[in-house]
Amino acid sequence: MPGVLPEGEPVPVDGALPPSALTADNSAGFGVYVHVPFCASRCGYCDFNTYAPGEGVVRDGYVEAVLSELALADRVLGGGRTVDTVFVGGGTPTLLDAGELGRILKAIDSTWGLAADAEVTTEANPESVDPASLRALRAAGYNRISLGMQSAAPHVLRVLDRRHTPGRAAAAAVEARAAGFDHVNLDLIYGTPGESADDFASSLRAVVDAGVDHVSAYALIVEDGTRMAARMRRGELPYPDDDVAADRYLAAEAALTAAGFGWYEVSNWARDEAARCRHNLLYWAGGDWWGLGPGAHSHVGGVRWWNVKHPAAYAGRLAAGESPAQARERLTPAERRTEHVMLRLRLSSGLPLSTLDDAGRAAARRAVGDGLLAVEPFAAGRAVLTLRGRLLADAVVRDLLP
Repeated sequence: MPGVLPEGEPVPVDGALPPSALTADNSAGFGVYVHVPFCASRCGYCDFNTYAPGEGVVRDGYVEAVLSELALADRVLGGGRTVDTVFVGGGTPTLLDAGELGRILKAIDSTWGLAADAEVTTEANPESVDPASLRALRAAGYNRISLGMQSAAPHVLRVLDRRHTPGRAAAAAVEARAAGFDHVNLDLIYGTPGESADDFASSLRAVVDAGVDHVSAYALIVEDGTRMAARMRRGELPYPDDDVAADRYLAAEAALTAAGFGWYEVSNWARDEAARCRHNLLYWAGGDWWGLGPGAHSHVGGVRWWNVKHPAAYAGRLAAGESPAQARERLTPAERRTEHVMLRLRLSSGLPLSTLDDAGRAAARRAVGDGLLAVEPFAAGRAVLTLRGRLLADAVVRDLLP
């Protein structure tokens, strides 16, 4: 089952936020995340808050529950906000039909108003879309799609318990372009047991040949409680190898750079600035967002909260006129600064050195000497990870913080 949510402090029944959160600067933007917790089957590595057939969850009434939370969000936040980005994730959002996804988007627009250039993304599994459904999604207002490819190697997809055929993700990306999507992303996972260097090279070629303008590539992480973790404990699969993961990352950087992509976040590459995922950039820049749906997280003005995880409990609270939030935390200035360092350093734009204290700036100078941070941006007042630094990003961050 999916991982456990943190404890936090109680949330008022009406979801009210402290006045300081409502008046805080949100110049980094405002986004809406919508969680759709349904999947046709559960992948062996997944610990997300998702539910497959036979797990006691039905889709009936789900959109109505989301719209009820949206009405609550409007009461809590009031007017004066414009939605810069919408991201519908899961799960597999496209198990809902395009009309239902369009209904959610229309309600968000009616509640706050979408910016004229709003980025509107839905995730999709390759087998859950076809040319007709993609055209319907585009007509409903979705202009960006993120497809879960993971690999082009049949045996790797089997280990990951993915249902789509090796070529389906790339084909779906081509169909999305033909349907008029402005931006198309393909996700890759590397370091899966049994994946060879040639397998990953083939996956990278398939991504490039599909003509997408954005690629996300993540090392396989084995989470407790997943089917894959159980198989590894039983010795059926080997655990991921850190050296192999580093080699795969270097291969991704080389292949994608040669194909005209540039990294802008440690795990993300785009063909140009317009193709960067603005919703994720809003997260990384410390912006505000409201997360709709069971288990969804939100952040407004330094207050972060998360909803109850089970769809029935989520719908039940909303039907009773209550907030579906399970708990929340108020971030201290020190905690916000720590998150700022952690997130900004992962970006190609780098971290302003003014963010760091004296000890942090001294650590940054040592990292320059160790080849982990770039020299020229450092001299200009920003610390930017080198390629080697990207491989050791977490360690670099730890050294920069007290």
